[in-house]
Amino acid sequence: METNIKEEIFNSEKYKFLWDNKKLNNNIILLTFGGSHAHGINNKNSDIDLRGITLNSIDEILTMNLRNKPYEFKDKEKKLDTVVYTLMQIVNLLANCNPNTIEILGCKDEHYFILSEEGKILKDNVDIFLSKKVINSFLGYATSQLRRLQNARARDSYPQKEKENHMLNSIKRQLVHFQNHYTKYDKSSLKLYLDKSEKEDFDEEIFVDVVLKHYPLRDFNGMMSEMTNVIRDYNKLNNRNKKKDEEHLMKHVSTLVRLLMMGIEILETKKVNTYREDEKERKLLINIRNEKIGYNEIDEIIDEYEQKFDYASNNTELPDLPDWDKINELMIEINKKVIERSNS
Repeated sequence: METNIKEEIFNSEKYKFLWDNKKLNNNIILLTFGGSHAHGINNKNSDIDLRGITLNSIDEILTMNLRNKPYEFKDKEKKLDTVVYTLMQIVNLLANCNPNTIEILGCKDEHYFILSEEGKILKDNVDIFLSKKVINSFLGYATSQLRRLQNARARDSYPQKEKENHMLNSIKRQLVHFQNHYTKYDKSSLKLYLDKSEKEDFDEEIFVDVVLKHYPLRDFNGMMSEMTNVIRDYNKLNNRNKKKDEEHLMKHVSTLVRLLMMGIEILETKKVNTYREDEKERKLLINIRNEKIGYNEIDEIIDEYEQKFDYASNNTELPDLPDWDKINELMIEINKKVIERSNS
């Protein structure tokens, strides 16, 4: 870790909020890099993103007050991006293998600015949070990045019919996780397909056949909202700065590949390693971000990692669900320390 970065975090005015806020300060049990620094693909222009965990107050512990949002601090002018979660807030995210939070416990040792006894307990026991939920969580995030890539390329260069087909494939990817997130239904009950359109500017468009009986309305609304979001995101690409979008697009592609890499590793090793130690992998991610790899090669890379992810998913030894007995024991152990300190 560069000494000047550590000194800046602990001594500079812009990070003073960490030490002035009573809910943070000495209650922070873990503070580490987020973003490109955490993954090992940063350059001299990379922003410093921080991610952390702070202990809950005795009031929050005893009343189980979970209503507060994570403490978020963003300063666009100074490019400051810091998010600190309370322990209660992050535990469910960890148990769901949320990529943005599980990686907080997998950073390199030298990347932790703060790692208290309680923080080390969490980090050392990251395995109890891991389960096959990583399949849907990592694949879900990766799919959203892939959708951006497919939609942008389709919008730029393909005939209307092919553009519509790309959007259809994006929506079908959303259907994959519906069976796990909503009340189960017969797959034949929801059919999406292309057919001739009567709209003036369309050759073909997406149609849907829905045959659902006694199905929860809220679940159906959720599914429709997710499919609608794909169309909405696709249409947003009409009014974009192409050069700026290309830079963002490559960042999304890099994120997609990194998520697949990390997900494969978790499924195969039951370990979380946020920093891409493999020099070949790290160089690949950097080259993608720097736009040094063409789309055809990117397609091959994505296909390769998707196949590896599918294989790892089908052969993983991770349990179906996280070990909630051990998670609860861990929370009790940590929260007891908070209460004991307050009484001393």
